Amino acid sequence: MDSLDTPQLVAIAAALGWASGLRLYAVLFLVGLAGHLGLVDLPSGLRLLQHPLMLGASGFMLFVEFFADKIPGVDTLWDMVHTLVRIPAGAALAAAVFGTDQTVAASVAALLGGTLAATSHFAKATTRAAVNTSPEPFSNLGLSLAGDATVPVALWLAFAHPWVFFALLGLALAGMVALLWWLGSILIRLVRSWTGRPPGALGAA
Repeated sequence: MDSLDTPQLVAIAAALGWASGLRLYAVLFLVGLAGHLGLVDLPSGLRLLQHPLMLGASGFMLFVEFFADKIPGVDTLWDMVHTLVRIPAGAALAAAVFGTDQTVAASVAALLGGTLAATSHFAKATTRAAVNTSPEPFSNLGLSLAGDATVPVALWLAFAHPWVFFALLGLALAGMVALLWWLGSILIRLVRSWTGRPPGALGAA
C-alpha cells in the first residue's frame, strides 16, 4: 500500500469496478496472478486474490467464461445470471483497494466500483443481446475478443499510468452511456410498434 500513491489507488479501484462489469473472472485471475508473480505489490485487501486456491478457482471460471461469452444466446444468459454477481463484486474489489483501515475511502470506493461495474455490465449485456439478433456470428465473436483484450489493458494502465487510465475511462463511460441511451430509444420504439401506441403515449399515462 505504501508503494502506491493516491491517484494509483483510485485508478485501481475504478479499474477493478469497471472491468468487473465486463470480465469479472479475468479481473480476479489477472490481478491475483500479477501479485503472485511479484509483478505488482497488491494492496493488503487484494492479496487474497494471489492465493493459489483463489487463482485456481478464478482461473477455472475465467476458462468457462471465455467460451460461454463466445456462444450467441449462452452469452446473454451468462450476462443475465452475472447481473447479481458482477456489480457487488466490483464494489467489493474497489473497496478492498483501501482496506478496512480507511472506512470512508473504502465506502466511497465501493460506491464508485459498483456504479462503474453496473455501467459496463449493462452496456455489455445490452450490446451483446442486440448483436445476437444478427444471423452472422462474427460480430459477436469480435465483441467478445475485444472485451478479452480490454480488461488486461485497463488493469495495466491503472497500475502503471493512472492518469492515462482516467482519460480513457472517461471516454469509455461517455460511449457506454450514449450506447445505453441509443439502445433504450430503439427498445422504446419497438415496444411502441408492437403495442400500436403512438409516439409519446408511453410517457403520457
